[in-house]
Amino acid sequence: MSLECYDITIIGGGPVGLFASFYAGLRQAKTKIIESLPQLGGQPGMLYPDKIIYDIAGFPSISAKDLTNNLLEQMDRFKPTICLGEEAFKVEVLENNQFLIHTPKQTHLTKTIIIAAGNGPFQPRRLEIENAAVYEDKQLHYFVNNIERFRDKVVTICGGGDSAVDWALTLEPIAKHVNIVHRRNKFRAQEHSVELLNQSSVDVYTPYVPLSINGDGERLESVTFKAPRGDEQLTLPCDEFIVNYGFSSSIAGLKDWGFNIERNTIPVDSRMQTNVPGIFAIGDIASYVGKVKIIATGFGEAPLAVNNAVAHINPDSNVQPMHSTSLF
Repeated sequence: MSLECYDITIIGGGPVGLFASFYAGLRQAKTKIIESLPQLGGQPGMLYPDKIIYDIAGFPSISAKDLTNNLLEQMDRFKPTICLGEEAFKVEVLENNQFLIHTPKQTHLTKTIIIAAGNGPFQPRRLEIENAAVYEDKQLHYFVNNIERFRDKVVTICGGGDSAVDWALTLEPIAKHVNIVHRRNKFRAQEHSVELLNQSSVDVYTPYVPLSINGDGERLESVTFKAPRGDEQLTLPCDEFIVNYGFSSSIAGLKDWGFNIERNTIPVDSRMQTNVPGIFAIGDIASYVGKVKIIATGFGEAPLAVNNAVAHINPDSNVQPMHSTSLF
């Protein structure tokens, strides 16, 4: 069976990848996005959709969820092909200089590649206690993407960093009650957030670590904790259990693609091209002298990569395109 060939395949469906897809549509490039997560939006959309972002041009403030929705609406004008839940683990350069991208699910054919994978595919650091896996995707959560699920519920949060404290504060006015449990007496979150936590109605329990999840296998009823030293135990009834132990990410799967790798980033030139002709990188995964790792920088890098990818496909095309005001 012959594979459908795309002009540009974008690896990574976070904010920068979404904007790159829209811009590729402006250049009338046939575009595909491959995303390892089950939904688009990347880390902002999955991990902190209700947090406010302040450094996006033209928006004094915008939530990560609204930013993602705006980018999806903008991109949808051109209807790119979306492949979710696929991690690109291998690329082959063909004799005609096109590329085959292999994922566990299928193989993709493309003329150019733009890598917008952030810090690489990421996974939550899971709770390693008995029965934890039984309640995953039920009442055990490693990230929050719908705060309404927790309305009028008793919520227990594990963790001591910014995410754990921020979610405790965010859910306080929504949930029936919120507990936060940390394995140390001191939180790692920003001092101001910890001060707000201490002034809130959230019950704080330290130092404790999870010991067991209690329930019938379908419905979680409580979580038992123990002191790191000694035999003291604590059982907290709860309806929903959030574990914020952080996430691990790696670009290990990209290291066999033939790239130069420096400190887990891919060096690029002024065209955003890697050392492999036809493969470009943008966003946090791309590096060059003076790089500033913020979303706004990635948004600026996306048109550079797209325009040069189009020029790579067709050397007679114009790297400097028409203004969008002339196109619509």
